[in-house]
Amino acid sequence: MNITLLHAFHQVAQEGSFTRAGIAGGVSQSTLSAQVRALEVAHSVNLFDRRRRGVTLTPIGQNLFSITTRLFAAEDEAAALLGGARTLTHGHLRVAADSANHVMPLLVSLKRDHPGLTFSLRVGNSADVLQQIIDYKADVGVMAKRVSDPRIHSLPLRMDRLVLFVPKSHDWGYRTHVLMQELNGRPLVVRERGSITREVFENNLSEAGIRPGSVMEVQTREAVQEAVIAGFGIGIVFESEVRDHAGLHTLNVENASLSVKEYVICLEERRRVPLVSSFLDIAEQVARASLPLEEIV
Repeated sequence: MNITLLHAFHQVAQEGSFTRAGIAGGVSQSTLSAQVRALEVAHSVNLFDRRRRGVTLTPIGQNLFSITTRLFAAEDEAAALLGGARTLTHGHLRVAADSANHVMPLLVSLKRDHPGLTFSLRVGNSADVLQQIIDYKADVGVMAKRVSDPRIHSLPLRMDRLVLFVPKSHDWGYRTHVLMQELNGRPLVVRERGSITREVFENNLSEAGIRPGSVMEVQTREAVQEAVIAGFGIGIVFESEVRDHAGLHTLNVENASLSVKEYVICLEERRRVPLVSSFLDIAEQVARASLPLEEIV
């Protein structure tokens, strides 16, 4: 098996385009195309469906991409180990999180202890974070949902809770709290499905028998804020994400279970990789400072 041809395939599969893969890898599109074609011809398979605006993986291509993802993740891990990452003099940690706010303090601590490290951060909902870990596209994740999966190692991090926010001109703009029942018939602005913010809040609405009015769905926290400012409805956000804003007012919901525990996750098989292990150590320090001992399980 020619590892160079496999690497060419993997780059194109990752980028979804020969052009983007060539730019990312510093090689010409024609070289990548020839290498992938050589791999296909050698094994009498078609790995990509080629289209004008890019490529998509065929079923056998998808299976091969799953294998090469694990293969090159192991290669990177071996290179990091042999190149000095055991002492963390250098290395790159890929992080996925459901909120940059939840993960930044951990990265700051890790960077302070190991200045030679670099990081990449991808922010998405909890479902996205988990998938990034499973697909070997992130080394560690931070998300507000416990995962019951034998492939995943998880560590409690801290508690957070959901709060509401409205424009200061809203009729709740002077209040510090509301009751869950007062949300009946009120318009809401919520995140997309897969967001733990939405899941927890909708569960509370359902348990209380509350039916909100219109529901506007948006993709990001920033979009939630802008929609609330524009008057489309009441927003929901984690308390730790609240930022002072001249036009917004935050309030609590008194009779609801809106507390959520954040977790750090990684693949069980990779928890002892030096970079990952160091991140977990810092997360455990944060957990011991913010959670009761019996909850650090």
